[in-house]
Formats: sequence, C-alpha cells, structure tokens
Amino acid sequence: MVERFEKFSFSIFELTRLWHKLASDEMAKYGLKGPHATYLTTLYRYEDGITAPQLCELCGKDKADVSRMMSIMEKKGLVVKEAVGNNMYRGLLKLTDEGKIAAQHVRERVALAVDLAGKGVSDKDREIFYSSLEIISANLRKLSEEGLPESAD
Repeated sequence: MVERFEKFSFSIFELTRLWHKLASDEMAKYGLKGPHATYLTTLYRYEDGITAPQLCELCGKDKADVSRMMSIMEKKGLVVKEAVGNNMYRGLLKLTDEGKIAAQHVRERVALAVDLAGKGVSDKDREIFYSSLEIISANLRKLSEEGLPESAD
C-alpha cells in the first residue's frame, strides 16, 4: 500500500509540475503565468461571459486568486468586466477580441500537449485511466471533507 501511495503521489506531483512548466512557457508569450491558461480556456467557453464566483467554481480556485488573475488579465487587455444592470459586483467577465485570440492559441497549444502526452495510450486505456482518476478524486474529496476513518472497515 505504501509503495502504491508513493507511486501515485510522485506521478501526480510530476504531472502537475510538468504541466505547470509547459503552461508557464506558453503563457510567458503574453506576459502571464501558467495558471492564466486555465482561466483563458475557461472564459473562452463562455462567450456571453461568466461571473467571478462561477469562474472560481469552474477553475477550482478561490475568490482572491480569481480577482488577482482577472486584474492582471484586464491590465493586459485580455479580459473586461461588464456590469449587469448597474451592478459591477455581479458583473460578467468576458474575453476581449485580443483575449479571444490568445485563448484560441492557448487552446490549440493545450490540444497539442494533450495529444503528444497521450501518445502510445490506447483509447480504451485512456477511458479506464480517466474513469479511475475520477473515482480516486471523488474518494479523496470525500476523505478530505469527512476525515480519515480510524480503520478501513
């Protein structure tokens, strides 16, 4: 069991580290950091815009991170916040035309990275892998919320 834990932990850490490096390399072209890639690709899917709380939920980030990242992207001219009615509090975050171009480029680079990273993995193995990963993630989420039981029984 401990060996499985170590292998799992190392693999997840390694995947995360390598993904962040690739994302950082790509986002540097825009004067941004790696985490901005997730925000760009997410905002791209919502042409009519989304609220900051929705972006938090979709990206798995807290309000402070979303606020900080959107501020940077607004200053770069990639994102704009539009009021809903007269209320900026629940305003919609939208990509500018320049932001859409950047997001499309990032999406293309992400697709290439995913294709190349999955080279040699069959469709069946990929399906099993993602299914297993979702199950493990759900189980770990539950454990993190409820805490570890005293025994596995």
